[in-house]
Amino acid sequence: MNSQEYAIISDKLAKSFGSVQAVKNLSIKIPYGKIFGLLGPNGAGKTTTIRMLNAIIRPSSGSAKVLGYDIQKEKNMVKMNCGFLAESPGLYEKLTAREFLEFVGSLYRLSEDIITTRIDELLELFDLDQREDDLLENYSRGMKQKISLCVTLIHDPKLVFLDEPTSNLDPAAANMVKNLIFSLINNADKTFFISTHITTIAEDLCDIVGIIDKGVMKIQGSPEEIMESVKAKNLEDAYIKFMGINNNKLSNWEKKTGILK
Repeated sequence: MNSQEYAIISDKLAKSFGSVQAVKNLSIKIPYGKIFGLLGPNGAGKTTTIRMLNAIIRPSSGSAKVLGYDIQKEKNMVKMNCGFLAESPGLYEKLTAREFLEFVGSLYRLSEDIITTRIDELLELFDLDQREDDLLENYSRGMKQKISLCVTLIHDPKLVFLDEPTSNLDPAAANMVKNLIFSLINNADKTFFISTHITTIAEDLCDIVGIIDKGVMKIQGSPEEIMESVKAKNLEDAYIKFMGINNNKLSNWEKKTGILK
C-alpha cells in the first residue's frame, strides 16, 4: 500500500508542554475511507494528537501528512480540507442556527448558493429544519451538538475529526449523537478520526482503534484484533487489560475509598 492510499500518516509525532510530554513518538497510518478511533482516558493525549493533525498546534518533533498535506508547511490546506468538532465547541448563541451556519460558510469562502444548499441539507439531515430560526441559546445540549456537527460538515470536508463527540451530554443525548454519527459514517464517503474514552463508541463505530495512555500508543488494530490479542470478550475488557487494571486493584481501591462496606 503506497502513501497515496493513506488519509493520515504520522512519523514519531510528539508534543511537549514544558516538562510534560503529552504525546510521544506517535506513528500511525489511516487509509482513506476508514473510521479510526483513538481510545484512552482523560489526559492520555487524544486532544493534543487531534490538534496537531488538524494543524492547530505545532508538534515538538516528528512529522505528519494529512490528505497529502504537511501539517506544518501546508497547514491552511489541512484546515480547509478537514472538519473538526472540538470537545467543547464554541457557538454564537445570539444567532439563529441558519445565521450561524451562514457565518461559518462565509469563513470558508463558499458561494451563497452553496451555503444555502448545504445548510438546507444539513438542517434536514439533523432534523433541525423546524428550529432553524430559533436562537442557539434556546437549544438543548443535544441540539447544540447537532449544530456543531453541521458546522464541522458545512464545507464538505474529506476528513472529519471528532474530539469526544458525546462529551458533556446526558445519556439520552449522547446516544442520539452516537446514532447520528453512525448514520453519517454509513452515508458519507469520508474518513473519520474519532477520539473517545468510551469503549462502546470505538467498538461500534470504528474500523481501526488505537489505545493511547500517557501519550504512548499501546496498540493499534481492528477491534476484533485487539480483543483477540488479549483474549478479551469485548473491547472494554481488552481496554481494561491494556490499561493494567484488574479486579484486585479495583477491589483494593473500593475498600480504601469506603465504597465496599
